[in-house]
Amino acid sequence: MQTITCLTVHSYGLSHVHPTTQTRHKNDKQVNNRKVELLINGELKSEKWMNVQVGDIVKLENNEFVTADLLLLSSSEPLNLIYIETAELDGETNLKVKQALTITGDLGNDIQKLAAFKGEVRCEPPNNRLDKFTGTLTVGGETFSLDNERILLRGCTLRNSDWCFGLVVFGGPDTKLMQNSGKSIFKRTSIDHLMNFLVMFIFGFLAFMCTILSIGNGIWEYQEGNSFISFLPRADGANASLSAFLTFWSYVIILNTVVPISLYVSVEILRLGNSYFIDWDRKMYHVKSDTPAQARTTTLNEELGQIKYIFSDKTGTLTQNIMTFNRCSINGKSYGEVVDFAGQRVEVTEKTEKVDFSWNSLADPKFCFHDHKLVEVVKSGSPEVQAFFRLLALCHTVMPEEKTEGELFYQAQSPDEGALVTAARNFGFVFRSRTPETISLVEMGVPTTYELLAVLDFNNVRKRMSVIVRNPEGKLTLYCKGADTIIFERLHPLSSKLMEVTTEHLNEYAGEGLRTLALAYKDLDEDKFEEWKKRHHEASTSLEDREAKLDAIYEEIEKDLLLLGASAVEDKLQDGVPQTIEQLAKADIKIWVLTGDKQETAENIGYSCNMLREEMKEIFIVASNTAEEVREELVNARKKMSPESGDEPPIEKSRFLGKKSQVVEDEKVDGEYGLVINGHSLAFALQKDMQLELLRTACMCQTVICCRVTPLQKAQVVELVKKHKKAVTLAIGDGANDVSMIKTAHIGVGISGQEGMQAVLSSDFSFAQFRYLQRLLLVHGRWSYLRMCKFLRYFFYKNFTFTFVHFWYGFFCGFSAQTVYDEWFITLYNLVYTALPVIGLSLFDQDVNDRWSFQYPQLYAPGQLNQYFSKMAFARILLHSCYSSLILFFVPWAAMCDTVRDDGKDIADYQSFALLAQTCLLIAVSVQLGLDTYYWTAVNQFFLWGSLSVYFAVTFTMYSNGMYLIFTSSFPFIGTARNSLNQPNMWLTIFLTTILCILPVVAKRFLFIQLKPAINDKVRHKVRQAKAVPLPPPRKFPQRRISTRRSGYAFSHARGYGDLVTSGRFLRIPVKTRPALFPHTDTPVADSTPQTYRTIFEEAQSP
Repeated sequence: MQTITCLTVHSYGLSHVHPTTQTRHKNDKQVNNRKVELLINGELKSEKWMNVQVGDIVKLENNEFVTADLLLLSSSEPLNLIYIETAELDGETNLKVKQALTITGDLGNDIQKLAAFKGEVRCEPPNNRLDKFTGTLTVGGETFSLDNERILLRGCTLRNSDWCFGLVVFGGPDTKLMQNSGKSIFKRTSIDHLMNFLVMFIFGFLAFMCTILSIGNGIWEYQEGNSFISFLPRADGANASLSAFLTFWSYVIILNTVVPISLYVSVEILRLGNSYFIDWDRKMYHVKSDTPAQARTTTLNEELGQIKYIFSDKTGTLTQNIMTFNRCSINGKSYGEVVDFAGQRVEVTEKTEKVDFSWNSLADPKFCFHDHKLVEVVKSGSPEVQAFFRLLALCHTVMPEEKTEGELFYQAQSPDEGALVTAARNFGFVFRSRTPETISLVEMGVPTTYELLAVLDFNNVRKRMSVIVRNPEGKLTLYCKGADTIIFERLHPLSSKLMEVTTEHLNEYAGEGLRTLALAYKDLDEDKFEEWKKRHHEASTSLEDREAKLDAIYEEIEKDLLLLGASAVEDKLQDGVPQTIEQLAKADIKIWVLTGDKQETAENIGYSCNMLREEMKEIFIVASNTAEEVREELVNARKKMSPESGDEPPIEKSRFLGKKSQVVEDEKVDGEYGLVINGHSLAFALQKDMQLELLRTACMCQTVICCRVTPLQKAQVVELVKKHKKAVTLAIGDGANDVSMIKTAHIGVGISGQEGMQAVLSSDFSFAQFRYLQRLLLVHGRWSYLRMCKFLRYFFYKNFTFTFVHFWYGFFCGFSAQTVYDEWFITLYNLVYTALPVIGLSLFDQDVNDRWSFQYPQLYAPGQLNQYFSKMAFARILLHSCYSSLILFFVPWAAMCDTVRDDGKDIADYQSFALLAQTCLLIAVSVQLGLDTYYWTAVNQFFLWGSLSVYFAVTFTMYSNGMYLIFTSSFPFIGTARNSLNQPNMWLTIFLTTILCILPVVAKRFLFIQLKPAINDKVRHKVRQAKAVPLPPPRKFPQRRISTRRSGYAFSHARGYGDLVTSGRFLRIPVKTRPALFPHTDTPVADSTPQTYRTIFEEAQSP
């Protein structure tokens, strides 16, 4: 029977693991079988991705994924430019520009020239650096340098370009995307690891019990064995030592029920059932995308109830990748807020009436706005309001595309700029087209062309952008937008009062987590402008300190501005993100945001999500450029949070199974702090000699945001916490750049978002929205952990109790290895009598329902502390089983000793005692199961009462005359059941035994509830007192708060596209013959030389 059980476990495990492996293999096969056009033997042929090799020339078309790491050869765009979206790599949805070398760009789409192209590429070996590439291309004896601007990485998507050709440089696992993906790790829960230890202990404990009994047998044989030789003769050479040796192995067979072999089958059934509950949960089903939640693995369910750290991506995970024009302040009046007739603020929902833009034939149908007053003011011809939107339509570097009449598509350097230009478009100021010299608008239905005289481009120091234009009437105007602090410094004194009102509005917008910009203008004098233009030309052609001279020239003209107002753009969060983060924080779960986005954007989202709050004592910014500076900033931050903290981290060293581990203990901090660290500083902080300092400082903070991090750095941060904190980690993301950390964390969650399916394919659980995470953890995770722990406690209790009765019986049977129970009861005990009730408990039990779980997130804490099942809990189970087995053996033994039936016949025989002991055992463990059950269902009732009924039915059947006559040797207990169980003293013994078994459990629970109640006890008490189930938490309307923390977000942290805009070579529209007023002959794009983009830090260091 034991062999059959082992085979069952093995075959079940194989059949259970197979579906998950098959699913992932299917996903890999789907990706490998994608089709791409390859240039083979002078012809374009469709081939599978798996057949692409290094050296192949690939043709990509618009909206296609990049197959491998490619060297861009040519494109359909002028100047060999293409636009790519890198959301899969860094989470950013704004498009980036790549440019081919002139020598390869001349190949165009001529198949014959491409087929005949011969060159040699020498480059760096495969690595995980997404931002750097070093190599050379040798063609016809001439060598050209290659950098990252020539390379298309796998995972990117071609946008707004009809076609391009590329040469495969790296393929398959050598691509930078795959180099950042990390290795797949076989994940096991902490309970699995504990079970391995306990199983080893149980084997040792089994050997210990068998040794004691075998020693007892040797002693008994030596002292009493000779008395039985006459009718039990020994074989030749047999003695007490041999008898003890054989008895040892006999007891190994009898007591093997203490080894939890069937436990593994039950655990897999339990995990599979709880996985289906996640799959079937309608409250985690996203209707819009038709995406249900999915448990992609069934081995990690209970660990969802023990999460301490969550590592989250930002773009697409917390946000929707959608920027919306939300609010604005124009001439001292704020627009965008919806109020009722009483003047009270109304929350904007999907049912809120939207502004009708049907009067504007060129309006974007996707644009939503709810304040009707702003449209009325625009239509009324307010000069300030029209000047506001005119500025938004003119002052930008957006590139328009109009494939069909009236259908405009804007390509913006940053999504914020796109949102502002789209807002101007809908309010009647439509940006239609541009040339290097003009910008064409449609103003309230009237086509208007402005002469573009200069673009004063954005950079990280200026934090503003300006354009100088001449309107059709010949009037010169400078339009400027930028960070409010920068703009306010350059305002004319006439705007002082308006600045005060606008500042109040900006504080309000910032309090709502919106991205703000201030807008101003200045009318220019023709003569002064001509003079300024000459000096600008001199500065732009200077060979020394050109940047500084240009900045000084810009400063001259960007002063005495007149304030128009301010704009506020919302980086739309996914529904329920702030509430979810608040709930998880109440459950004492720490959330770290790891994003490839820029620091300013990441901070803003932190405030929007209420992860960063102005009420925090301090938010530390670590953005140093050397290892020593990073160390100093981390140490200073730690000392501020905890002045008494020592230089050496508090480490708890442990050794288990030969493996050393160093766990950094938590340090107490007074107050809440935040930490923001960029990728450059993080690279230093993750060095071996500094990583514990980073960990100490970060873990003291309530919120940690790591920005501009690579996929590999994400995984390193997760690994650092995973290795040195005694905590369970969860990583959640939606793009290929999150795959590495998803694989590294104990649990990986993928979101089916706009960045593809790579994260989902590598995850353990997946769903469509971040808000479902709280239900996954606080409900499914907590229930799974609670059920698993209850199952393990009860399983060990019933098996140990069952086995220990055998142990005590050994002292009364001469240590002869005789079983105390009927052999059929031994066979069916785990297989039939106790299997289904414990499965019912483990599948359906819940201490409180889902609504109460959300009402009290603190219920999650016991799982983090591992309170429900641990080595100490196992020791208590062992003691409880020992006590119960003593009761179950000695009370029936005492009741049966020298006892007669009510008709005077003897009842004290082995078979009657075995029946009484096993009946007492089954009823006692069933009552214990009932005490452990919080939530009774019809299934639980059926399983429990059904199992007891089956026991009595089987017992009376097997002990009947018929079974004895048919199978005499197999059913020797003839008549025992009907002769014993009809006696009142037998039932009294069963009742007494059961009471004595459960008495300590009931007493302990009563005392603990009264004197030291756990959080579960307190909540269950409130549940009993409550007359109804709590209503779902009301949707919180965000409180209006004022904030002075603002910054301009409508620009990226790199230099803008001003040079590209004025160069004109990127445009599809032919350039006019008239030369530009300010030719930019010094730009790399203008002369088609290889471009090198440097970071701000590198630019600052350059002479």
